Amino acid sequence: MAAKRKSKKRKPAIDELIEVMARLRGPGGCPWDREQDHKSIRFHAVEEVYELIDAIESEDDHEMLEECGDLLLQVVFHCQLAKERKAFDFEKAARTITDKLIRRHPHVFGDSDADNVDDVWAQWEKIKREEKQGTKHERPSVLDGIPRHLPSLQRAEKLVKKAHKNKLADKPLAKPAKQRYTKASLGRELFALAEYAQARGWQPEALLRAETKRQEKALRKKEPRLAK
Repeated sequence: MAAKRKSKKRKPAIDELIEVMARLRGPGGCPWDREQDHKSIRFHAVEEVYELIDAIESEDDHEMLEECGDLLLQVVFHCQLAKERKAFDFEKAARTITDKLIRRHPHVFGDSDADNVDDVWAQWEKIKREEKQGTKHERPSVLDGIPRHLPSLQRAEKLVKKAHKNKLADKPLAKPAKQRYTKASLGRELFALAEYAQARGWQPEALLRAETKRQEKALRKKEPRLAK
C-alpha cells in the first residue's frame, strides 16, 4: 500500500498574499496588474471600503470576509508598488501602524491616564501634533488633516466636530430650518433638500462642499485670534 502523501503546509496567509501580488507584478505576470501605478488604482480602495460598509450594514459575514480581503489587497498592491520604487514595503507599513498605535495609546501601553473617550481623543490629537511638529507634515491648524476627497456630508461632519472640540465654535455654525429634528425627520429633510436641488439642476454634493469650504475658511481666520 502506497504511503499517504503529506499535504504541503501553506505559508502564513499574509506572506502568501504578498508573494502572489509580487508574482502578478513580475515578469510573466498579469498584463493588467503590471500596467497599474498608485494613481491608476487610487479610487479602487474607496470602492472596496463602500462594499465593506454594505456588507457590515447587511450583517453578512460571508460578504464581510470577502470585502475585508479585497480591501487588504489594495494595501498589499500599494505596498508592492512602493517596494518596486524602493520607498517602503508591507513590513514597514505594518510596523509603522503598530508603533503608532502603541505610541498614541500611552494610557494602555504606558503610564498615562485617560478615563473617557474625550480624554483619549485629546491625548491622541496632542501626540499627533507633537509627532508632526517641525516636519513637512506639520499641521499648524487644528482643522488640518480632514481628507479633501471625503464625501461632502462626511467632510462637513468632521469639520463641525473639530471646530467644536477645539472651541473654535461655541454655537451652531449654521442655523437649521427648524429648532428640533428627530433622526427620521432629519433624514427626510436631507433627502428633501437633495431632491429640491436636483429639481433645479443643482448638485447637492457640490453645494455642501462649497459651503463647508466657506465655513472652514472663516474658522481658520478665527483660529489665530483664539490662540493669542
